[in-house]
Amino acid sequence: MRCTFSKLAATVSSISSKMGPLASSSELDRLLVVLVSTRNPLNIGAAARAMSNFGVRHLRVVNPYDPAFREARSAVGASTVLAKAKTFASVAEAVADCVLVVGTTAACDRELQHPLRRLEYGSRIIRKQLASGRVALLFGSEKRGLSNHDLSYCHWLMRIPTNELNFSMNLGQAVAVCLYELVRTPKAVSKAEKLELASSRDFEKIVDLLLEAMQASGYLKRRPIADVDERIRRMARRLDLPARDTAAWLGILRQILWKLKSKEKSINL
Repeated sequence: MRCTFSKLAATVSSISSKMGPLASSSELDRLLVVLVSTRNPLNIGAAARAMSNFGVRHLRVVNPYDPAFREARSAVGASTVLAKAKTFASVAEAVADCVLVVGTTAACDRELQHPLRRLEYGSRIIRKQLASGRVALLFGSEKRGLSNHDLSYCHWLMRIPTNELNFSMNLGQAVAVCLYELVRTPKAVSKAEKLELASSRDFEKIVDLLLEAMQASGYLKRRPIADVDERIRRMARRLDLPARDTAAWLGILRQILWKLKSKEKSINL
């Protein structure tokens, strides 16, 4: 289990380093993660690690299993998030200063009395609310989740879309997935979409070299293709090749072609 959590933390850290700009620190400072009746120190530690990865600093713990909570806080290398976590006797006390309280649930075989939103939609609402006030995101115990009494303090509920054959996620993983969706911004996505694509002229150069290499290698002798020009052109264009990569592709193809022709010349000699 320790290995699993280590891999999770490493994955989260890798994602967060590549995803681009996150939500502003002032907004994240208004986000509270509230763990209710947690019992596993590894889960508590994994949740705190995910919070640290994504810049969420405020952890509140309601009625935790005390030995597990002490063990998690005393773990070597425990994050600042966990060291500064606040404990409360009830959900009411933990969310008293929040303008929005959102519960998380797998929502399987359970009659819910609240609006239920998928993670990607609920996250957008939470981000808007963070601009003006504190928001609490509640996670229940590993075995039972949030009780009906806990849920009564929520404005609405949110779920992570999972496979119906295995719908319940580990607590630490659920916290990481929710925070990832909360902190990522459309700006990070749009930057990736602004890559300049290769021009038609460059694509034609690549197509010509591919056709020449196919001819030189003997491929077209073994497998004649009537409309080879059109097929290779369509295949090349499906690559959506960035302009910055065309020089490398042209260089690779020219080297392959040079090698093929050199080999053929040496054989003929």
